[in-house]
Amino acid sequence: MPQASPNTEVAKPALPDPQEVAKTYAEVAQRASKLINEHMQRQMKKGVTQPQDELGIAQAFMDMMAKMLANPYQMAQAQMNLVWDYFSLWQHSMLRFMGTTTPPIATPHQGDKRFKDEQWEEHFLFDFIKQSYLISARHIHDSVCCVKGLDAHTQDKVNFFTRQFIDAMSPSNFAMTNPEVFRETVNTHGHNLLNGFNNLLRDIEDGDGQLRVKMTDTSAFELGKNVATTPGKVIFQNDLFQLLQFNPTTKTQFKRPLLIVPPWINKYYILDLREKNSWIKWATDQGHSVFCISWVNPDKKLAQKSYEDYLTEACMVAVDKVCEQTGEKEINAAGYCLGGTLLGTTAAYMAAKKDKRIASVTFLTSMLDFSIPGELSIFIDEQQVSNLEKKMNERGFLEGSEMAGTFNMLRSNDLIWSFVVNNYLMGKSPFPFDLLYWNSDSTRMPAAMHSFYLRNMYMKNLLKEPGGITLDGVAIDLRKVKIPAYFISTIEDHIAPWQSTYLGAKLFSGPTRFVLGGSGHIAGIVNPPAANKYGHWINTGKALPEAAEEWFEGAEQHPGSWWTDWQAWLMSQNDATVPPRDPAKGKLKVLEDAPGGYAKFRLDLQKKA
Repeated sequence: MPQASPNTEVAKPALPDPQEVAKTYAEVAQRASKLINEHMQRQMKKGVTQPQDELGIAQAFMDMMAKMLANPYQMAQAQMNLVWDYFSLWQHSMLRFMGTTTPPIATPHQGDKRFKDEQWEEHFLFDFIKQSYLISARHIHDSVCCVKGLDAHTQDKVNFFTRQFIDAMSPSNFAMTNPEVFRETVNTHGHNLLNGFNNLLRDIEDGDGQLRVKMTDTSAFELGKNVATTPGKVIFQNDLFQLLQFNPTTKTQFKRPLLIVPPWINKYYILDLREKNSWIKWATDQGHSVFCISWVNPDKKLAQKSYEDYLTEACMVAVDKVCEQTGEKEINAAGYCLGGTLLGTTAAYMAAKKDKRIASVTFLTSMLDFSIPGELSIFIDEQQVSNLEKKMNERGFLEGSEMAGTFNMLRSNDLIWSFVVNNYLMGKSPFPFDLLYWNSDSTRMPAAMHSFYLRNMYMKNLLKEPGGITLDGVAIDLRKVKIPAYFISTIEDHIAPWQSTYLGAKLFSGPTRFVLGGSGHIAGIVNPPAANKYGHWINTGKALPEAAEEWFEGAEQHPGSWWTDWQAWLMSQNDATVPPRDPAKGKLKVLEDAPGGYAKFRLDLQKKA
């Protein structure tokens, strides 16, 4: 660690303003007292006497311990390995302390942002703390990851929540063992921790008694001004959705309009964040007449709206209205994530009815076969779904923040703990970031629809079965879909694993193109060509191989965005053009400007009102 020269005058950190400190202390005390009182009143009203294990975590770990105790030799061997690694670390640290350079015993994974501060490596003590944590984390994981005799679902649950514990206990999450926080605490005389506690109380207040870590400065954004900026009009609405049509930007437009079906678990403007990374704006600039569904944020009045209603009253109505507005008999359709699952269902429904108005389908990280659901399966079993249904039936919907919390746990270091450190330990305000603003703009889901989706898709995987589900009297069979299909998935997707979306791509009977993009569920899709990031893989074989791994072995990586490949694929089918379509001059009445009232409705603002 660099030492100051004896003759160098080291500037002392300035003391905080006493009046400002006193004001902050008073505010913190008042907030804390109010929140504790409100929490106690809520618990008394609920009659809560003890915590409930709704996720089945305690039972999973009890089962694991029973299996581990049945093999004491293996436990003893694991303990000896841990002791040996700690002995090696102690030896390494002593040699370092005496000035000898030795290779580390444990190093973070490449890209682990928790230990990016140079003091984690340069300072003897922080390096020891870091390596000690990494050794313990590895041994804890190795001890529980493959317990003999444990069923697969319980093992997955143990692995997942063990990882949550390991991530939570990282020394980067504590003030005295994080060099960056330690420096800030010394420099501000602890004022950062006081500010951080104030931020913590603010987040509990905003969460109505529950901690909801603030990820971005929501006051920095406004829909229609610096997010969701592509100009357009709302040309139709019903109880479930508004239909947006975006203004043309080219002298001619392609004859077939494009209808986008976004997921109703979030809002459509993930595809229209800013002009530079908006897929909607880019598609419009390529000459498409772009229409997009904007889903309602449902309340208890829509509790009984079902998956069938989302098919008949939303998707089918949207197809009707796009055709009515443009006078066309054929359209292209694209669905993102859960919206793609609904679009696939709609395509099969229309195929059974001999309805040929959808000429091609595009699926953005969408699962049709749920055989490989990824870590989300940890939260989906009979016990957890039954408990969730009980909650949903009481209020009529799934609260959006609950699902957002689940997704955040899948990447807890990036989406939880980094903000805990920034907001509560460093005492800073979160940075304005459009993607995280969208992520915090949560939406609800009707109880009946979500229950059907969880049980029939995730738990029973019936969508992939011919006639596995029946909607509006029609047996749904994806194999009847013979129109061209384009699947784009992403290699690091933790929500819709690409191996699972690949299985879904093989269910259709028509020509299917499967493309694998770089990065994850969001960044890999919102990847404009101008950014020249990530790249994508294409296998030019005539047919999709049986296994996803076989497809990947024969695939070639290409630089840049998948957007241009999709555009070329779509234009190879039909490139006829028509004069530009002005939403205000169509057959449907303009109701308001895009992004529309459904998208602008925010749950967090309603709670504050």
